[in-house]
Amino acid sequence: MSETSTPVIELRQVNKYYGSLHVLNDISLTVKKGDVVVLIGPSGSGKSTLCRTINRLETIDSGEILFEGNLIPEEGRKLAEMRSQIGMVFQSFNLFAHRTILDNVMLAPCDVLKVSRKEARQEALRLLERVGVANQASKVPAQLSGGQQQRAAIARALAMHPKVMLFDEPTSALDPEMIGEVLNVMTELARDGMTMLIVTHEMNFARRVADRIIFMDAGNIVEEGEPDSFFANPSSQRARDFLLSVQGH
Repeated sequence: MSETSTPVIELRQVNKYYGSLHVLNDISLTVKKGDVVVLIGPSGSGKSTLCRTINRLETIDSGEILFEGNLIPEEGRKLAEMRSQIGMVFQSFNLFAHRTILDNVMLAPCDVLKVSRKEARQEALRLLERVGVANQASKVPAQLSGGQQQRAAIARALAMHPKVMLFDEPTSALDPEMIGEVLNVMTELARDGMTMLIVTHEMNFARRVADRIIFMDAGNIVEEGEPDSFFANPSSQRARDFLLSVQGH
């Protein structure tokens, strides 16, 4: 079938510089429909930058990024159309502070997809129920815990019916007791077959949900493989050193 042969996301020899710093070095990567790909590596290795290049929140200096076989445009309406199909969840929840949680989830479907308010409301309540915060729908973000806000942010991304979800360290701003509730929602999404690219420092979660682990260091993909083999026996010394440094996470 064509949908399995064409990757949802493909990066081809992508390079990115911040001044003289080579942040992404010739990165090539594919994410196929239903894949859960987890990017791990030390801070500053380029993981978040890679994630953010996919929907053009970061520009690239050379290479190609494709969505369903088509080049992702740098700007304009076509970029907006593609972005609407690529869900993004950030470290900071990026909810609109002055709007209720329900309004936050309804906004894009009404404005972008032109869904009726009644239909958007029904869908938003269903999604808030799915992520376990339906009882917070009438509150504003400041009235919720960090974990609840992040789950609401996931519901907001899902409201656009994205074909892929990007997670950029979604639990790094959370207190330890809230991390599990967000990871549980992401685990359920993986079980339901959502295509996901996840940047995380949560190793046990990565081992549990990933189809493929990609280990980055200093802007390079050092190695990639299935979770069990990567965590049990990484092939590079750099990955072995990294795993030793994060044991217990």
